[in-house]
Amino acid sequence: MVAAAIAVTILEQKGCIPLSENTAEVSDNLVVNFIDVGQGDCIYLSADGENMLIDCGEASEAEAVLSYLDKLGVKRLDYVVATHPHSDHMGGMSEIVEACDIGEVIMPYLDDGDIPTTRYFEKFLEACDEKGIDITDAEVGATIGIGDAQAKIIAPSSRDYGNANNYSVGILLSHGSNDFIFTGDAEALAEEEMIESGMLKEVEVYKVGHHGSDTSSSEEFLEVISPEYAVVMCGEGNSYGHPHDEIVERIREYTDEILRTDLCGSIVIESDGNELEIRTER
Repeated sequence: MVAAAIAVTILEQKGCIPLSENTAEVSDNLVVNFIDVGQGDCIYLSADGENMLIDCGEASEAEAVLSYLDKLGVKRLDYVVATHPHSDHMGGMSEIVEACDIGEVIMPYLDDGDIPTTRYFEKFLEACDEKGIDITDAEVGATIGIGDAQAKIIAPSSRDYGNANNYSVGILLSHGSNDFIFTGDAEALAEEEMIESGMLKEVEVYKVGHHGSDTSSSEEFLEVISPEYAVVMCGEGNSYGHPHDEIVERIREYTDEILRTDLCGSIVIESDGNELEIRTER
């Protein structure tokens, strides 16, 4: 509790505005909601009435995610991205599909040997089938318009990793002079491929890869993206020790503006195309 209080004080000193009791807010600008789902990822972004959901956390968090979206008045999701088939990223995706009108679901292509047989993944496929939703393979270089923002798919570049984390769909989101990067749980190999693609650039906001694990956020990757803000999505007191001290120190070579859902709860970053406004739940 003391650590959380210190973190919020520091954020307020740096211009962050605490969220009201209703943490979800609506705006015509680009608004990126890093929804606190404990040890997992869930990111909802919207601009000019169009939107995208990237991951949704464990099945146990589905009700909380749907409640958050309901506070925003969200009934339809134009795009749903399941970055890779791990339960902390898409364990509750079947519930999301069942509850919302969905335009398109995007996932990485998975080699036959890497397609999971877990019940949550089977339920997700069944939910898509029942609603007649085709699943689109993530294609590197494809660009998706979300209002006046552009989301470019930058990973995965290969089709046979043998490691589900490296299949993670990577997205570079651009809005005016502000750029965000989301890489799921992509590890050093996939980060190297993103560098080699030539599509990376310096960004304002980096959703820290793999919850701050030392398998991601390589020195080479950080040198290219050189973030001004970093958002770590992890659960309070998680058994993995995320974020790892080594990675926090590595990121601090570029920025001290490190926001963590385990300390701050849900985090909202709003872009008007020039400036960023940051709000935290606690």
